[in-house]
Formats: sequence, C-alpha cells, structure tokens
Amino acid sequence: MKQTAQHLFEYPKYWAECYGTAPYLPMSRQEMDELGWDSCDIILVVGDAYIDHPSFGMAVMGRFLESQGFRVGIIAQPDWNNPDEFSKLGTPNLFFGVSAGNMDSMINRYTADLKVRNDDAYTPHGVAGKRPDRALTVYCQKLREIYKDVPIVAGGIEASLRRIAQYDHWSGKVRRSVLLDSGADIVLYGNAERAIAEIANELSLGKPIQQLTDIRGTAFIRDAVPGGFTEVDSTRIDWPGQIDAIPSPYEYVHQEGETNHDSGGCSKQEAMQNDSAATNSTATNSDAVPIRVIPMPLTRKEKLDPAKTVVRLPSFEKVSKDPALYAHASRVLHLESNPNNAKALVQKHGTKEIWVNRPPIPLETDEMDGVFDLPYQRKPHPSYGDAHIPAYEMIKFSVNIMRGCFGGCTFCSITEHEGRVIQSRSQESILKEIENIRDKTPGFTGTISDLGGPTANMYQLNCVSDEIQSNCRKLSCVYPTICPNLVTDHSPTTQLYRKARNVDGVKRVAIASGLRYDLAVEDPEYVKELVQHHVGGYLKIAPEHTESNTLDKMMKPGIGSYDAFKKLFDKYSKEAGKEQYLIPYFIAAHPGCTDEDMINLALWCKKNDFRPDQVQTFYPSPMALATAMYYSDRDPLHKVSYKSDKMYTAKELSQRKVHKALLRYHDPKNWPFIRETLQEKGLTHLIGDGPECLIPWNDDAKGYSKNRTHGKRAGQKKAGPHAVKVKQTSSHKRAKHHKRVSP
Repeated sequence: MKQTAQHLFEYPKYWAECYGTAPYLPMSRQEMDELGWDSCDIILVVGDAYIDHPSFGMAVMGRFLESQGFRVGIIAQPDWNNPDEFSKLGTPNLFFGVSAGNMDSMINRYTADLKVRNDDAYTPHGVAGKRPDRALTVYCQKLREIYKDVPIVAGGIEASLRRIAQYDHWSGKVRRSVLLDSGADIVLYGNAERAIAEIANELSLGKPIQQLTDIRGTAFIRDAVPGGFTEVDSTRIDWPGQIDAIPSPYEYVHQEGETNHDSGGCSKQEAMQNDSAATNSTATNSDAVPIRVIPMPLTRKEKLDPAKTVVRLPSFEKVSKDPALYAHASRVLHLESNPNNAKALVQKHGTKEIWVNRPPIPLETDEMDGVFDLPYQRKPHPSYGDAHIPAYEMIKFSVNIMRGCFGGCTFCSITEHEGRVIQSRSQESILKEIENIRDKTPGFTGTISDLGGPTANMYQLNCVSDEIQSNCRKLSCVYPTICPNLVTDHSPTTQLYRKARNVDGVKRVAIASGLRYDLAVEDPEYVKELVQHHVGGYLKIAPEHTESNTLDKMMKPGIGSYDAFKKLFDKYSKEAGKEQYLIPYFIAAHPGCTDEDMINLALWCKKNDFRPDQVQTFYPSPMALATAMYYSDRDPLHKVSYKSDKMYTAKELSQRKVHKALLRYHDPKNWPFIRETLQEKGLTHLIGDGPECLIPWNDDAKGYSKNRTHGKRAGQKKAGPHAVKVKQTSSHKRAKHHKRVSP
C-alpha cells in the first residue's frame, strides 16, 4: 500500500509568523535587530556560503522553516577555531540545524586520488580551506562544547551518507555512524522537509528531542530495540544448514530484577539484544512486551508489518573487520529503501544501537511546488558583495524540475540521499520560476542554463501502479532492462521544454543535467525535441564504460543503448541542419573493471575518435554500492557469501593511474604507463604505427595523436565496433590489499 504523510504545509504555524518574511535569513545580530528579533528559534550552521536559492539545501530548509512561522538565522562557513563564530546569533529557542553543505566536505576537498583540491566552488572567490575536513562532525562538536543542552539536528548529504557504519576512503577504514562522532541528537537523511517540519513542530510544543523516535527519514541512538518489535536477524551471510528446523519465533520477556537468562537456543548476541530490550525507555519493567527475533532466511515464510519490524545489520565492530559482512550490510540497506515497504534498520556500535527509521515519504507535486515557490532572493547574501561564487554562477539561471533517481547506478549516491521515487513539480511552478529568473536575476540574457535535476529526463516518470511500486524491492527500474511497469512516456517533459522556450524573454533553454539515454530512445519525439532545440553543438552523455563486465557492476546499460541514441541524435541533428556532437564521459578504475576492460575502452575511444580531456576516476563515496565493492572485493548486487568469487578492483595508486592513463591514450605523457601494461599482458601488437595500434613504440612519435584514425573533433565519426577485443587474462583475479596514500 502506498504510504501517506501529513501535508507539508498543514502544520499549525508557530507564533513568530507575525514577524513575516525576512529579505534574507539573518547572518548577524544587526540583521536580527533590524527585523525586530530578540532571538532565533532555529539557527542553521552550514559549510557553504549562504545563497538564497532553491538549489542550496540550507536556503530551502531555512525558507521552509520560515514558512512554518519560525525565526531562522544562518551561520555560514564559521571559523571552527573561533568559538565566537558559533555564538554570534545567540542561543536558538528550539535547535541548531547543521549541514556540511551541498557537497560532502571530504569529496569537496580531496580528489579521488586523495590530492588536495585548490578551490571550493561553494565559497566566495572559490577559495579553498573555508570549511574543515568532516565539517558536519566538527561543527556539531563545537556547538556541543558551547551549548550543552541545546538540541542539535544534523542533515544534508554528509549526514545522509554516514548514518550507519560506512567505509571511509580518506582513512582507508570503516568509520562509526556520524551520530556517535558528532554528538548530534538526531540525523535527517534524504530530502528532509517532512522530518524537519515534524521535529520543529514537536520541539515547539515542548517535547524533548530524545522522545522523537518515530519520525521517518531520521536516525538516532537508543539503548535497545523497543518491545513489540519483530527483529529480523541479518547479521550473518552464510547460515548453517537446516535453518528451517530452528524454532521460530524466538521470544523473550524480561523479568523484573533478572540480570541474565538462558538463551533457550538463541545466539549470545540475540540474548544480549533481548536483555537490553527490557531496559529500553519505551517499555516499562512491569509490563514488558516481548521482542520477536527471526533469522533472515525464515522471513520469506512470514508476513511482517514493516511499521513494527526492524532489520538488524551486522555490528560496526563486525563490518569494520569483515569486508564480506560490510558488503552484505550495504546490500540489506539498499533493499530497504522503498518508503512503501522498507523496514527500520538497527546496527550495534559497542553498547549503543544506531536506529535508522524508514525512509521519508516522497513529496507530492503540490508540496514540491510549495517548497520551490518560497520567497527566495535567488542571490547570495548581500554581505558577500560582488564576490564570485562559482557554484552560484553555474546554477543561477537553472531550474530544478524534479527529485530522485530510479537508475540505481552503483557509483552514485543520489539514490541513497534522494531515493528512487521521482518527485516532480508542476509545469506551472516551473514556468513561474523561469519568469522569476527573467525578472529578478541579474545578468540574465535570455538563456536558461538547465531544466533538470538528478537526471534530465525522469520528469513525471514513475510506476504504472501504486500497488506495484509499493511492493517493489528492485535496486533499479532500468537495469538490467527497463522495467515493463515503468512509464517511459516523455511527453510531459517534451511539452515542458516547448512551453519553457516560448516564455517571453527566453531565447534558449539548454539541458545540462545528465541524460538517461536508454530511457530517451524509448521516446524518439523527446529526442527530436532535445536535439533540435536544446543542444548547443555538444551534448554531454555518460555511457561510463563499454565493457559489459564493468557495466554490470555499475548497473548501467550496454553500449548498444548508446549506439541507438547516437543514431537518433545524428538523424535529428541532420534534419535540423546542425553539426552537433556527443561528448561521452567514462569512469576509470571502477570496482570490477580489469586492465583488459580499460584497454578495450581505450580502443573503442580511439576507433570512435574520442580523446577525453577530463577523466573521472572512481571515487568511493560513503554508502554507495560500488564503494562496498571497492572495500570488500565482492558484489552486493547479488547475495553475498564467503564462498563468492572476489572481483578485481584497482586500489593501488599505480593501478588507478594506469586505468586513468588508458582513457587518455592520446596523451604522450601516458604512453610509458600504457606501454608497460600492454607488454606485461602480452599485447604488444597494440603498440606501433598501424591503425589497429593504441600507442606508438617511441615517446617522440610526433603528430601520432593527430593522425591515423583520429578525427578533428570528438564524436565526429560514426560510432562503430571495437577495433580489437582484448582477451581477459588471469591477472584480473589478483585481488590485493595495498598501502594507502595519505592526502
């Protein structure tokens, strides 16, 4: 059954609504005085510069809370070494809301190869170093030092991806939930309007934050599983034989004064769980409610109520030492991501339990409209003057039309944060925002830089049936093939494009968000509209790889989908009399990608005259499925077992360097690395001056990268088959653990 929630804008307004709407959310005492405020009800602390625009999370949260009647202040990019920075707006009446910003602070600061970046797009003038590493944790810790008893609510992408134990690429180990490291009272994951509204409303009524334990889209610390819950034991991956013969269910009712008991066939861990359940604050000693524990293999015989069921993940201590268990835990978390059928998760950290409530209910269209129609200035706070803020310059003429992504790409964290259910705005709301850009945004010359979101073409695409969607547990709606229950009609998007480019004062509407081309080819009319009216010569597209071995680990379609899209792209470009090109993006060193896969990709690029200038190396972001592959050398897309074959993953810096070099095969600086690799693998026939060769024998082969099969521009020649298909060798089976390189 489709889950529902209280309407986002139907909470009773807080008394401070009488102060009205602030021109900008205040960042100083002086601004508070000018607004007539003696205090803030809520103070948001953020790692980005404050830009009052709906593309920035803290502006959305701040304006939304303001619409609920609260007085909201912002402390943006505080100096974490100066305690006064955190107290300049005083003590909030309700709580501090903390976010590292629109990007994870570690990804913002370090490259995939752990090199320090020299800029920060979310800071005035792009200056680096204005936020600390692990900014969310640092900000929360500083606030807790100053304000012992003020509730701290953590949110944003950095909080979302660290709600449970997660592999940390920068230290090379599994870290605890951010709840324990930061000292925050509660973490909000995903798009958090529903959760923040409920928290603010409950706290305004005087309810302690420790009692807010049933809000969806939140994670918090508790002592034990509450009585009355059914606990699904998912702490193992290889269960003993004859598991069906084990008595089920396990039940235990704590007797007052009892300190230990015979487990009656339960494991020691289950006995400890049942013991601790009796002390949980939600159950009384005099009237304890039993906890029912069911081993994971038996759940297929049970009809469980998701609202009263919790899945126990392997503990932090276990996953930090056992990569296979980590991969299993990642698989379980992703399978419990559909808000209509997901169950809560619990993971023990020492003596404490990290409890993750079920995912938030997606917003309905009118709720999305309400959020995006709030009175944003669409500009940086005046205190920044004329400072250039790169992230703002990139998006100030763009419009977000939807949220979510059902693609499920394993290397991407959008799904873990925003979910798989597409949440779309109305066309009226989108067109109204375009008019606001035209009328209010300085420097507008008639071009809308993007109509998109996580993807360009999932607007209003959802399941044909609420019932089917409510029962679905697939990780992707488009892999390995497009689900027959998925609506692929792009006509709402096509109509939106046509209306947008006909708005008075709009000369051009570009599409810059990532295009899901396997979906696009299902609707040629959409491709025609896109190609003939919304491509300015080049269209960036992301096949990510050419080899099925790697694409399967990414949950991406085969390269045949790219070829099909390119045919339509070329056809409609020719019909329009335009010379246009596709610019493909690829990922190097993805888990499961062998040296042979990368060589084949390089050969494909050369055959099709693609010479990538910027190459993306796989980045193990927290909580992504591909990160679980990277850490464990196992595939969590399938049931994990200790008997499962391990996959090859390029982890050593030298291996990653070779994979990256192969994508830039045309750069003479990379020829020595590539040549050594080809010789090692017995592929010397790919070295030389022939058209079938990848690189020359000599580093001083002048003009080599400009002759032979190389075209004048990327994508100029028609895509064709691979030049050579390299045979996979046994070398890809060598799964080594290498020394890490510190930043």
